Amino acid sequence: MNYSKLSCFILFFSLVVCHKLTYAQKTTYMIVHGAWGGSWQFKNTASELVKKGNIVYRPTLTGLGERYHLADTAIGLQVHINDVVNTILFEDLSNIILVGHSYGGMVITAVADSLPDRIKKLVYLDAILPDNGESVMSLMGKSSGDNGLLKFVKDGFILPFWVKDEHKFPRDVPHSMKTMTDEINLKNSKRTKIPSTYILTYEDKKAIEKDDFYPFYKKAKQRNFKTIEFVGDHNPQIKKLKELVDLLEQEK
Repeated sequence: MNYSKLSCFILFFSLVVCHKLTYAQKTTYMIVHGAWGGSWQFKNTASELVKKGNIVYRPTLTGLGERYHLADTAIGLQVHINDVVNTILFEDLSNIILVGHSYGGMVITAVADSLPDRIKKLVYLDAILPDNGESVMSLMGKSSGDNGLLKFVKDGFILPFWVKDEHKFPRDVPHSMKTMTDEINLKNSKRTKIPSTYILTYEDKKAIEKDDFYPFYKKAKQRNFKTIEFVGDHNPQIKKLKELVDLLEQEK
């Protein structure tokens, strides 16, 4: 190998190594959306995190978002857990900051139970924080009125009653009832060793104790999670984007 070729080889090798080191230093976030929604709700959140040098995955749960054509009453909690577990396995991800919003808290809890060694940190964003054997319905079924979520059930789906234009995209879509009644199965104690943060959003000038997700925030405190109180509505990714991105950046 002559000097010129050797120099080119050394330069190429250095660039490859530099690229790999830079990539390895990036933080990987995986954001799991809530009920009725889709990964589209966190598109701007992901864009802002990527601008700051992070890697972001946003799996859409089966039957929701751009996958709503797969909607079926047979879809249960385990299907949604598998959606995220398989994304991690097939993308071969590790050292992940796993973020769950609202119903997504059920999903990330079970994912962490399945793959604790691949998770760097859990972040519950105004999310459900379940114990073994609990379901969304057992935890929140009565929180929205006399009949709770049941009053919005039709043909095996819980309807997003707030959606007025069913031809608009993107939009919230009906959510399989079975995911809400299925009990979570937790059995891996290593999950409890993962550093975890709970972010409670609550409306300004209203008692924090009145918030629907306050019981989960309280449970997180009892478990010695890092806890954050965030003034805003249940979807800070829409109205408090910058503040949310800053909070997620602090979880590195």
